[in-house]
Amino acid sequence: MIRVFNTLGRKFEDFSTVENGIVKMYVCGPTVYDYVHIGHGRTFVAYDAIVRYLRLRGYNVIRIQNITDIDDKIINRAKETGKSWEEIVDYYSKDYLENLSLLKVKIDLHPRVTQHIKEIINFVQGLIDKGHAYVAPSGSVYFDVDTYPHYGELSNTKKDQWNQGEEFVKEKRHPYDFALWKAWKPGEPYWESPWGKGRPGWHIECSTMSTRYLGEQFDIHGGGMDLIFPHHENERAQTESLTGKPWVRYWMHVAFLNIRGEKMSKSLGNIITLKDALKKYGADVLRYWYLSSHYRSPIDFSEENLEQSKVSLQRLKDALAVLKDILKEGPKSYSKDEDIKVQREIIQKIKEFDEAMSNDFDTATALKKIHEIANIVFSKLQNTRDFLGASIALDGFRIFNEVFGVMDEEMGLAYERIYEVIDGIIEVRNLLRQKKMYDLSDQIRSILESHGIKVLDSKDKSTWRFQ
Repeated sequence: MIRVFNTLGRKFEDFSTVENGIVKMYVCGPTVYDYVHIGHGRTFVAYDAIVRYLRLRGYNVIRIQNITDIDDKIINRAKETGKSWEEIVDYYSKDYLENLSLLKVKIDLHPRVTQHIKEIINFVQGLIDKGHAYVAPSGSVYFDVDTYPHYGELSNTKKDQWNQGEEFVKEKRHPYDFALWKAWKPGEPYWESPWGKGRPGWHIECSTMSTRYLGEQFDIHGGGMDLIFPHHENERAQTESLTGKPWVRYWMHVAFLNIRGEKMSKSLGNIITLKDALKKYGADVLRYWYLSSHYRSPIDFSEENLEQSKVSLQRLKDALAVLKDILKEGPKSYSKDEDIKVQREIIQKIKEFDEAMSNDFDTATALKKIHEIANIVFSKLQNTRDFLGASIALDGFRIFNEVFGVMDEEMGLAYERIYEVIDGIIEVRNLLRQKKMYDLSDQIRSILESHGIKVLDSKDKSTWRFQ
């Protein structure tokens, strides 16, 4: 059973999905007005590992991550640079998508706000019709927070703390009401609406696009912890007010990334872009470092921490190289009692890896378990050259890499090597069977099966698979 920490209610819950076998996930993506930084990278990779593990467990996962391509920040950046807002969006969207690819993070769909204006207008109109929103004299539309009785539950904030970060305007009924649609101002982009020229507010986009592609109820909504309030609180309020249904099963949030103990911010001048970090350290080391901490725990960037991640990752790669050498030698004899003991120890570590990932996707503990397998490789397998033990350890590394994605090239070469070795043995056995040397071919079968390799005989030839 997978257990997940739900921000809503702040408790661990058993994981189950709206639709059997399918996980629908929506993660808030970037506002493309600047380069994505290493804090964004952590969020992208954290959810990527979650998706990879869920798929490893047999779920069909649909992951959507939006691109906010119209916003005050984009408009302001356009004014500062003298460029059009479209140029700003195109330039920084390219940076985001390129870095996402380099990080080996795959998203199923990247919906953009400006491609869903019609749906957003319909969503806002639905809230007006149900009495949850009102049109101000300016043509702006606001959500009436007092009409949603559960407001504040997600962020655990009280009414006197409901500060939307917007300037207070007299046309609001309450200072904590928030904009669903912003009336046009000269010099800004706009779209026509029933309330006049304007553009979407920030929060409405995610509600509209997530329900458009995932339905009125889905499984996971994620983002950084900085989005809990007001963004996710507002999303929940407006969506459940429109549909009348509980919206998201599990709210998940990634903790902050600090730079040598300080919050990363432009005011402190300590922003590190993702492209610079990738250029310096590479995707594998960055992914390893990101996942060396639990996603809900803060992570601290420093040169020392990244260098240590590089060394630790190399140790895993060195252990994998030892396994490849053992497997290249092929099976030699039946496993001894001491070999069987080591094999069981490795199997237990693989089980503990799975238990850690099942416990709220605890990559930090899971990483310790794969290092414990590496220790067994160096302290025991390297000396005993046990083929089956090496095969089991290799499978542990495979499972690890399917989640962490930090040894793709090395794992590919390892499996090519073991497959080549076993294919060669099977071919020799086929020749023996053709010459009717069945006693020897049966002995080879017994040796292979003692090492966990199942031989499947047919009339013309034999094939194999791991048991």
